[in-house]
Amino acid sequence: MGTYHAGSLAVQELLGVRDRADHVGRSLGQDIKPVAAAFLELQPLLVVGAADPGTGRVWASALTGAPGFVRATGPRRMSVVTDRRQGGRPGGEQGRVRSAAAAGPHPHDAIDDPLAAALKTQGTRIGTIALDPRTRRRMRLNGRLGPTPRGFAVEADQVFSNCPKYIQRRETYETLEDRTPGTPTRLTELGPQQAEFVRAADTFFLATVHPAGADVSHRGGNPGFVQVTSPHELTWPDYPGNAMFLTLGNLRSTPSAGLLFLDWTTGTTLQLTGEARAEFTAAGERNVRFTLAEALWTPAALPLRWSAPEYSPANPDVRD
Repeated sequence: MGTYHAGSLAVQELLGVRDRADHVGRSLGQDIKPVAAAFLELQPLLVVGAADPGTGRVWASALTGAPGFVRATGPRRMSVVTDRRQGGRPGGEQGRVRSAAAAGPHPHDAIDDPLAAALKTQGTRIGTIALDPRTRRRMRLNGRLGPTPRGFAVEADQVFSNCPKYIQRRETYETLEDRTPGTPTRLTELGPQQAEFVRAADTFFLATVHPAGADVSHRGGNPGFVQVTSPHELTWPDYPGNAMFLTLGNLRSTPSAGLLFLDWTTGTTLQLTGEARAEFTAAGERNVRFTLAEALWTPAALPLRWSAPEYSPANPDVRD
């Protein structure tokens, strides 16, 4: 597969950034370098994105576990432990893994997550992102999934890091092992509670797909940067980034998208699936409009409680 597919190339041409994109694209590779492997082993959170094999809808989900639950197990292979009974670190250290919509008698199991089937299906095209608020670093790894006895592994097609722009710093976290997830609620529109949840967010994750793969990206800004324009629609500005336009390129090819909002204190998650389209203004601004098909609201879904944010100095002011 080339560095960029037709959708990304079209957006780059539209915005006149092909030369810059070619330069930045040299950072994309397939190998997990030692510094990236070390970064992965420190993370308690991994966000994954894929299409549900049954419905075709795209979702983004959060997986958590003791550091080491996600790690490089080969030069182009990342392994993730999702079975709480097997422990967190492949070397034998015990840990617990949580999914964004886990519920029932075993709250650490991903039995109710929209991507539960995808994470057990050989060949699933999956995007992943590990984001560390403590260091404002992020790493994306996209490829093909294969189930394992303890979870799944991803054979990498793309491995790359992004700049710290728009990442809010959170210096510490703690794992609350006694936090019990609430009952997941499926919705076809956003109620007042969910709308306020979105408006208060300073971060969300966006899963997209294209004919040859999947990707998860991070979106950040000051609270209010995501607007709820109706119970079925969200909009947000597409801030300047690395000029690769992997996400907008995917949406140009395939508008299906999945959004994940999470509360960094309570662990509550809101997962949305639907379609998203980029809008380009004459003034050179870019906005994305998302239309909701289905949502999943899960109180206290994740066991992590992070410290208060220090907003990124790159965040633009939110306009009324």
